[in-house]
Amino acid sequence: MTDSAHTEAPDRIQGVRPIPEFDGVHEIWPRGDRLEAVRSAAERYRERFAAQGRVRAIKSIDIAAAPYPARFAFQGYSVQANPMISIINRMFVIQFDGFDGRLKTLVWEPTVAAGSGTAPFYRKLQSYARRVRAERLFVKYYNDPDRVLPGLGLRNEDVDYVSFDHLHVQDVRMIMGSGTPIEGESAPRPPLFPNARLLVHRKELGTFESIHPMQWAWYVERGMEGVPVERLEVFDGDVELGVGVSLLWTPGHTDGNHSLVVNTPDGVWVSSENGMAADNWQPELSRIPGVRQQAAFYGREVVLNANTLEDSLDQYDSMVKEKTMASPSPRDPRWLQIIPSSECAAWKRQWPIVPSHSHGGLDYGTIARPVPTGT
Repeated sequence: MTDSAHTEAPDRIQGVRPIPEFDGVHEIWPRGDRLEAVRSAAERYRERFAAQGRVRAIKSIDIAAAPYPARFAFQGYSVQANPMISIINRMFVIQFDGFDGRLKTLVWEPTVAAGSGTAPFYRKLQSYARRVRAERLFVKYYNDPDRVLPGLGLRNEDVDYVSFDHLHVQDVRMIMGSGTPIEGESAPRPPLFPNARLLVHRKELGTFESIHPMQWAWYVERGMEGVPVERLEVFDGDVELGVGVSLLWTPGHTDGNHSLVVNTPDGVWVSSENGMAADNWQPELSRIPGVRQQAAFYGREVVLNANTLEDSLDQYDSMVKEKTMASPSPRDPRWLQIIPSSECAAWKRQWPIVPSHSHGGLDYGTIARPVPTGT
């Protein structure tokens, strides 16, 4: 962990605005009233957000497929023959107009697979895979996050912000750089994106200071150690980054979880890992055995991704917040435009645990090189 944290309030971070519609809703009691307050606030904010304008461009890129326990993906509701599924990690490149009038570039979820493999859960799983000689069944690599941008016409130096919905299985040192060598390495790590700052919720950053046993399996030990504090932008609550881009605080899966919200020509999209497929947010449409039936039995409108339950009621409310913000898909209006940052793969070997619907990737607009200041 860094020696100190960059603790500016969100209205003091340059170019970032707080979202007043959500002020206080997460403190409302009793819990049923809190859910309805979250839903109502999301309805109000969605109208204002959609009227502000759209992002310039957004592209999604598959990074890697990793194993994941099937019982977690759908809160234990699904009936499955296989104990493990595969999830595909996505990286998003978003360009938008900042409130200062400048073009901004955000890279969302640039997962470095080598760092994720050192989280206790995956370290133990890899050890097992080596014993049974099944490594290739567990991981598949598509792209390295530091090599994606040149294919889009950008340099890594052009990135303004980096963010993750939460920091499970992320070795932040491998992304943002470290002033001290990572264990087993001889020199400090340089950052993947030299001019970018990490947007991170204060509660998520604070988790690294003292990890609870219920959180331990999913966080990389010392994953923030030596990361320069000047490369961090720490925020509280919900914030707007610029025209058509917001980060909404969606606690529950982790204390500092936040979700990406973008406005596009097809309406509003939301991305997070609160769910592993569209089925999680709309279980009434699910064809995965058990999901629709169990959700109906318990009278629940969402099904959690439940590998950690720092607060399952908060996560439920957060998923309602997400689905309230999302627009119906013009391709199939039954489904809301929510795209998991790590999505259950639609592979036959996982049957019957395959998504009932997948939006695929996002591809809007044209990524452009920023014009140097003063030009």
